[in-house]
Amino acid sequence: MEEIGQSRSASPAQDAPRGVFRVSVDDKGRLKLPASIVQYLEGLGERKVFITTLDEAEARIYPLSVWRETEKMLQEPGEDFDDRSDIALIAANYGQDTDVDAQGRVTLPADLRKILGLEGNEICLRCFQGRINVLRSSEYERRLEAAKMGLAEKLKAQQKKGL
Repeated sequence: MEEIGQSRSASPAQDAPRGVFRVSVDDKGRLKLPASIVQYLEGLGERKVFITTLDEAEARIYPLSVWRETEKMLQEPGEDFDDRSDIALIAANYGQDTDVDAQGRVTLPADLRKILGLEGNEICLRCFQGRINVLRSSEYERRLEAAKMGLAEKLKAQQKKGL
């Protein structure tokens, strides 16, 4: 099953920037995107994004076309429709459409900034699955340490699959 929010329509010709970018949120709630991320969005023909969270732990910046695909998947009938409906409600509650301004900034929704503690903290950005993930640096470091647990075994298993 595809992860919720995974892009099914992202153009393979337009590569997302790789790596982790460390930025901050200014006093007006604006996040300055690195130039490579702005260029990536422009390459997709996107100046409008949807910013939300699905888990109250990580913000997600979706190019609007990717969010439309995610929204469509969340609305499809099926045995887990109630779960997807709940996730859609969380996304709507914290989410907001916004434009990338001329300086490459996006304004994060106030409630989202508050619940995720994004103001006054270093923020880590990572492009993954057609979206831009946004985490407080401390949460990113926690997840990085968790990812290292059993890394040799994880790598060995993936190498058997062709990594």
